[in-house]
Amino acid sequence: AEIESSKSFAKAIMTKYGIPTARGRSFTRIAEARRYLRTLGAPVVVKADGLAAGKGVIVCRSLAEAAAALERVMAKREFGDAGRVAVVEECLAGEEASFLAFTDGRTVLPMPSSQDHKAVFDEDRGPNTGGMGAYSPAPVVTPALHARIMREVIMPTVEGMAADGIPYTGFLYAGVMIDAAGTPRVLEFNCRMGDPETQPIVARLKSDLVDLAEHAARGTLDRAEAEWDRRAALGVVLAAAGYPESPRRGDPITGLDRIDAARHPGVAVFHAGTALEDGQVVTSGGRVLCVTALGDSVKLAQRAAYAAIAEIRFEGMQFRTDIGHRAVARR
Repeated sequence: AEIESSKSFAKAIMTKYGIPTARGRSFTRIAEARRYLRTLGAPVVVKADGLAAGKGVIVCRSLAEAAAALERVMAKREFGDAGRVAVVEECLAGEEASFLAFTDGRTVLPMPSSQDHKAVFDEDRGPNTGGMGAYSPAPVVTPALHARIMREVIMPTVEGMAADGIPYTGFLYAGVMIDAAGTPRVLEFNCRMGDPETQPIVARLKSDLVDLAEHAARGTLDRAEAEWDRRAALGVVLAAAGYPESPRRGDPITGLDRIDAARHPGVAVFHAGTALEDGQVVTSGGRVLCVTALGDSVKLAQRAAYAAIAEIRFEGMQFRTDIGHRAVARR
């Protein structure tokens, strides 16, 4: 789990196994981190080392912004104990994609590519969140690039950890930045499928998820195969009022009963931040629902997801209206 819960641990793993990633260092003293900022220059990224609900990564366009970010992370401890260690690294440019795989510590079974949308507002504006929507597949991950990520990122990680006596079993997630030349570099690892990438990926999975997980747990993944729906899938997160800073809870949600196979074929509504109070579904977290749809293209999946969203209401509901925009523009 440390591969996700400690960014400095993940950075050390990447350095040791020769996995392409951004230049960077970890710090426990803010003065040393400030000095390193000046050697890197701007833009630069400041990260809280530990888990921070998807909000501990701050992209800074200037050194002044970076110094302020270090204050937030290390001095003011806005992210709690996650900020005891800070990671400072160069800012990578390009297009981000998520690459997920099952592994039993030896065999790797890759999943289709996907792409998350971190910023809270349209056109990738506003603060980062845990994710406002995702789609699969991501056209930026061509078959050749898929093979390269397996060869340069996933396999070295699995083989390296096994050689070190800490074999990795389960879901391995690599967040990858792909530059204009098509070179992938790892931004982060997660030790789970990831939200909201999971929703469109499982919508495309035709095999039994539990069966695949059991093979991974038992070390028999070499006997398993995963069958995937050839259609695209796209999921849009519906977030609570005030998200991501201070999400409001307790707002009644209506319209869920109108999302069925007859009215909205291929659509599934995943609950995340909801609760049941006196028979009424209400909001109980920041990212409330993820409305996910299948379609013959990303554009058609996008259209189906937003048509279903039009049925749902709760006070202060916010969502991005452009999930999938990169794939649609690329087409």
